Amino acid sequence: MNAHHKTESDLKLELQHIEAAKDNPARFNILYDKYYKQIFIFVHRRTGEEELTADLVSQVFLKALVNIKKYEFKGVPFSAWLFRIAFNEINMYFRRNNAVRIVSLEQGSLGSLIAETEEEDNTEAQQKMLKALKQMSDEDTQLIELRFFEKRSFAEVGDIVGITENNAKVRVYRILDKIKKIMGNNR
Repeated sequence: MNAHHKTESDLKLELQHIEAAKDNPARFNILYDKYYKQIFIFVHRRTGEEELTADLVSQVFLKALVNIKKYEFKGVPFSAWLFRIAFNEINMYFRRNNAVRIVSLEQGSLGSLIAETEEEDNTEAQQKMLKALKQMSDEDTQLIELRFFEKRSFAEVGDIVGITENNAKVRVYRILDKIKKIMGNNR
């Protein structure tokens, strides 16, 4: 699913599908079928509502179809381009509607984030982590979600939010430092 698991032949095939869709929009359905579920899950984790998710996902694919001719391969997978469109659609929705973003947490994801703070993964640490996450800005929370809950590479995180891989790395580690400080103050 992640970029580094793709073989060169997978990449060539995907690029052929993209070129075919550029020439004939009807051929976009292959890309749609391949990525619909991933994009749906990505959006649903941030909205928590089926109907809203379906609406936003249809917007994402409509924008992707309309803009496919502008897509250029730059070393990150096509999916990162779709996630970036989804990321922007979600943010626009929340800004327009003054809605509150949700953060979906799986127990394992929280554990890997706690491990990064060098805390022991127990109920107390989980409570502290949840408190710390509530104090983060939406932007910080989104970077943490992409990196730790969705297990994306720094290159993918950067591409989705529109920053360099290195900048993504620096920002994630700064956020982790903030979280460590907050968790330390909650002792």
